[in-house]
Amino acid sequence: MVTLLAFVGAIALLVLFHELGHYWVARRCNVKVLRFSVGFGRVIFSKRFANSATEWVISAIPLGGYVKMVDEREGEVAAEDIQFAFNRKPLLQRMAIVVAGPLANFLLAIVLYWTMFVHGVPGLKPMLGDVSPGSPAAVAQLQSGDTILSINDETIPSWQELRWRLLDLVLQHAEVRIEAQDISGTAMSHALDVSGLEAKDLDGDFLDKLGLHLHQPVVLPVVGKLAEGDVAQRAGLQKGDRILRANGAAINLWSEFVEVVRANPGLTLQLDVQRGDMTLNIAVVPQSVVESGKTVGKIGAAPQVDLAEWKSLLVEVSYAPPEALARSLRKTWETSVITLKMLGKMVLGEVSMKNISGPITIADYAGQSAAMGFAAYLGFLALISISLGVLNLLPIPLLDGGHLLYYVAEMVKGSPVSEQAWEFGQKIGIALLGTLMVFAIYNDVNRLVSG
Repeated sequence: MVTLLAFVGAIALLVLFHELGHYWVARRCNVKVLRFSVGFGRVIFSKRFANSATEWVISAIPLGGYVKMVDEREGEVAAEDIQFAFNRKPLLQRMAIVVAGPLANFLLAIVLYWTMFVHGVPGLKPMLGDVSPGSPAAVAQLQSGDTILSINDETIPSWQELRWRLLDLVLQHAEVRIEAQDISGTAMSHALDVSGLEAKDLDGDFLDKLGLHLHQPVVLPVVGKLAEGDVAQRAGLQKGDRILRANGAAINLWSEFVEVVRANPGLTLQLDVQRGDMTLNIAVVPQSVVESGKTVGKIGAAPQVDLAEWKSLLVEVSYAPPEALARSLRKTWETSVITLKMLGKMVLGEVSMKNISGPITIADYAGQSAAMGFAAYLGFLALISISLGVLNLLPIPLLDGGHLLYYVAEMVKGSPVSEQAWEFGQKIGIALLGTLMVFAIYNDVNRLVSG
């Protein structure tokens, strides 16, 4: 229910702002609006206010919306409404009405980011864990325990910001200068070489390719939680049990135990377990689970963790309202640019189309971010709002950017695009958007199947 409500609420808010952008500018340009709809398909709620020509509607399919204006291209228009028809308005006014929707999404993102920055953004300290030997991070002489202070003179308050800043610099093929503080408190400058990254590396965890890993407290192989009725509980494991050996191999960390379990789906593992003063032998058979196209083992057990130590790694970053506004403007701009760059690399085949997400994945992220808290959900809404704004500005017929393309052509040739060209473009737009939707839904289903 949380996922469903978070998803429907997100889509409704983003569509509402997008269509309000079109509506507000259309009314400023004296265009008559017949219907304002959130959603498509069958009308489930309708309201018309006194002295208003607009019907306000909520429709059954909450995956979009529309503003229907008086337009001679879409049907017969009464003589008294000709002066209010969209198609009769000057070219610049028509362009303004079309671009207002995406601009409203960018404005919403700015407001959301501003609220998030004022409220406070939870995150993890940008402290390095293991640095992979021979990796670019190792070559740059970064070490485990280093805390990243800045990248190219930009302050890095959290691990999330570190990842975002590096992604932006990788896409720019820019040099990366890192200021880091070691365990003793000494600050040093490091030159990180990111030129070895390939476009395909951006499909996964590119930080791993650079040898950068988040610092995590040592987690001992002690059982802290058992899934009710799952493999571990049925085998006899109990909370507080310490795993000493698995098939005779010593286990010192929980991560080592996880690796053994994942590597043995459907096979019996003989565990030596310390329970109080006793050492027990317990046999478990990890359940086979398909994950990212690979079969791995799982037993339904989680480790015992020191919550105080984990909480010490948490940070909350907040800013005064003026600085929050400046940061929200910059964040919206940078996110828009990165989105465009990624789309461009997909078109060129440099980045996998697997990065395209559809409604199922968006719903999943909506639920996860809502469960994480207010700030996380605001960040999710802002990101999706920017994506919606960028997508609608693409020069694809049916989208706002496609209409702008027609109007630019009209500006150049001095007359409107022919009806035949308009209809042909609509068909191309339907084909392109249909293909995009197929990719998105395929990726969604593939993520579900692969776990």
